[in-house]
Amino acid sequence: MARLPRLSVPNCPHHVLHRGNNGQAIFLNDADRALFLRLLADAALETRVALHAYVLLDDAFRLLLTPGDEGALARLMQALGRRYVRAFNQAHGRSGTLWEGRFRSTVVEPSEVLLDCMVHMDLAPVRAGLAADAAAWPWSSHGVYAGQRQDAKLTPPALWWTLGNTPFAREAAYARRVAAGLPAAEQAHLDRTLRGGWALGGAAFLAGLELQAGRRVKPGRPGRPRGSAQPIGG
Repeated sequence: MARLPRLSVPNCPHHVLHRGNNGQAIFLNDADRALFLRLLADAALETRVALHAYVLLDDAFRLLLTPGDEGALARLMQALGRRYVRAFNQAHGRSGTLWEGRFRSTVVEPSEVLLDCMVHMDLAPVRAGLAADAAAWPWSSHGVYAGQRQDAKLTPPALWWTLGNTPFAREAAYARRVAAGLPAAEQAHLDRTLRGGWALGGAAFLAGLELQAGRRVKPGRPGRPRGSAQPIGG
């Protein structure tokens, strides 16, 4: 089956995941991570993409961002990928590719599910065994939204401002969400959606997005088509 083109919707949040080729590390030390964040900030500014959240692991990174036009997300990822690989290879005396094929992305409804994505990202270092809790991992945007530090390259999503009437109230409310975590089923749903390149949101949002994009934005119903004897995956 032909792969659907990547879904990219201007002025709508996108959750992005990119991994190292064959599971290899893409960050070998803190200097690599600091360089990546500088290049990310430059590329976001150049391509008019608003960066909301990020997390850097050893072998992958996740971003939550909003492109200003249809091609902005691809331009950002291309510029970031080229510049970082060049600098990484020079720093570590290597050559060749670093990334595992195409990056994965999903369009996210700017609703409660967007905050779920942020929580899921913040807890990625915990799931990977890199930190005991989200606050203990310095290479994510968690500290910004939990009130531990500031970061000028981040643009809080609109929904962030509804968490409280003061910065302290918003930070405390967000920290509580991260501490509570997400149910396992919700975590699995977020990862499946991202892996498949589908959109994430409620029924009305997905229906409107399908009309706008002129393509499916969610998986089809499981089972074989009526009148076909071909087994699934056969």
